Amino acid sequence: MAPKAEQESVCLRKEPCPKCGSSDNLQRYDDGHAYCFSIDCDHYERGDGNIVERPKRKEGDYTPIRGEYQALEKRGISGETCRKYGYSIGTYNGQRAHIASFIKEGQVVGQKLRLKNKDFKTLGDCSGLWGKHLWSTGKKIVITEGEIDAISVAEAWSCKWPVVSIPNGVGSAVKAISKDMEWVLGFEEIIIMFDMDSQGQAAAKACCEVLPPGRVKIATTPEKDANASLIGHGGSSLVDAVWRARVYRPDGIIAGEDTWDLVNCDMNESDHLYPWEGLNERTLGARRGEIVTFCAGTGAGKSTTVKEIASYFLSKGETLGYIALEESVRQAAVDFMSIEANKMLHLEKNLDDKYFRDLWESVFSDNRLYLYDHWGSVDVSILSNRIRYLVRSCGVGWIVLDHLSIMVSGIEGGDERRLIDNIMTTLRQLVEELNIGMFIVSHLKRPQQGKGHEDGKQVTLSDLRGSGSIAQLSDFVIGLERDQQSDGETNVRVLKARYKGSSTGLAGSLYYDSSTGRLRECGVREGDQGNNNVNGAEAF
Repeated sequence: MAPKAEQESVCLRKEPCPKCGSSDNLQRYDDGHAYCFSIDCDHYERGDGNIVERPKRKEGDYTPIRGEYQALEKRGISGETCRKYGYSIGTYNGQRAHIASFIKEGQVVGQKLRLKNKDFKTLGDCSGLWGKHLWSTGKKIVITEGEIDAISVAEAWSCKWPVVSIPNGVGSAVKAISKDMEWVLGFEEIIIMFDMDSQGQAAAKACCEVLPPGRVKIATTPEKDANASLIGHGGSSLVDAVWRARVYRPDGIIAGEDTWDLVNCDMNESDHLYPWEGLNERTLGARRGEIVTFCAGTGAGKSTTVKEIASYFLSKGETLGYIALEESVRQAAVDFMSIEANKMLHLEKNLDDKYFRDLWESVFSDNRLYLYDHWGSVDVSILSNRIRYLVRSCGVGWIVLDHLSIMVSGIEGGDERRLIDNIMTTLRQLVEELNIGMFIVSHLKRPQQGKGHEDGKQVTLSDLRGSGSIAQLSDFVIGLERDQQSDGETNVRVLKARYKGSSTGLAGSLYYDSSTGRLRECGVREGDQGNNNVNGAEAF
């Protein structure tokens, strides 16, 4: 062990070793002493310039396995790089082993052995970052996931820039960096270059979280890891990866320079129009990434309206997932067939078998409509899983959820407001994550006085049942108003319009044809033209 004064000295420069011939493994310190870090060299100089025997190990110190430095030809790594880092080939218990030596204060304190079949064994003290002994402070440090990757990057850099490795895989990456945090922070720029698989990238982000914001970057390699990139694309690919490394930003933080694709588009462009002109005029159509909530009193045609929209989208080539929590899959399927047939099939008698089969094939044979058999669970986590499956595995771009109150009623415990808040937050996250359009059906509160919604009472945002989060997290809220004792017309009123260029107010009327079960547009009633933001309509 070196004297205390020497332990506290500072490295000034690296020099060629006069004994082993290493180009820069001899380190000279500010008190004059120097020693060679090559593990098979014992050259040691005291501060007075005298060359003496290297300080002996204390009793109990680790005795290293001796190995030979040689080129790792299949890995594309030279013998000189292996010598500099202390990466040798030797024998352990009769087996050939790759040996990565951990060096502290000029002494080998531990070794990590790589045996056949990627079996690893550690001897002595293998804690801390491997290769740390070669470097002090500097402008840039690269931290890799393994020793082979470290010397791969070092090879690409001709060993001119600091590169180290975590010692025991990504599971302990944060712990390893934290242990040597003071040393790591001696570098102006910290670059994490872990494997490109999900585990490696997750560990890279975790390490970034414990390092100073703005100083830490994540490098991406063209192949699965640094060594594979060295072999497949040459050292220049790793040099480029280091220089192209991007400053880590926590989730949710987006640099202005990364927003071009977001803003370079028509802000009012719709992904799809609705089947009714009046609604399109108010909303400018429907877009992915939005939640549209339809609300109405009992019997006002909420389910009929969203089924009409869904059927129209299907006719235009879209793929939909329809989640009806208040009816069976059979009932929903027949309803879609009825829209296609323009007649209420459940009231028809003696339907021709071929005609019925042709209707079914017209609606379902192209696999663009998916229904959800919910019986047994309306748990929000299960529903979220099913929606992700529909989008990622089935290509669904639009989801209809009918209706929100059923989900709440199926959850035990907790008040309705809190439950709706949680559900709406989850649905909002899904829409953003998956970039889908979502139509939600929601019930209204019963009025405390005056006529009810079933009598044609005008709908406002304050009538939404359960929680303000329904209005707050929806991009559009559309109210349906119908007097069940009248002529069957339903007013369509846009209560909230988040999208720029759209407007709130009456969006026309729909007439329910009892002979066909279909909705057709009647137009805007006289006196309601241009009526924006009526009756307390809000924009969040």
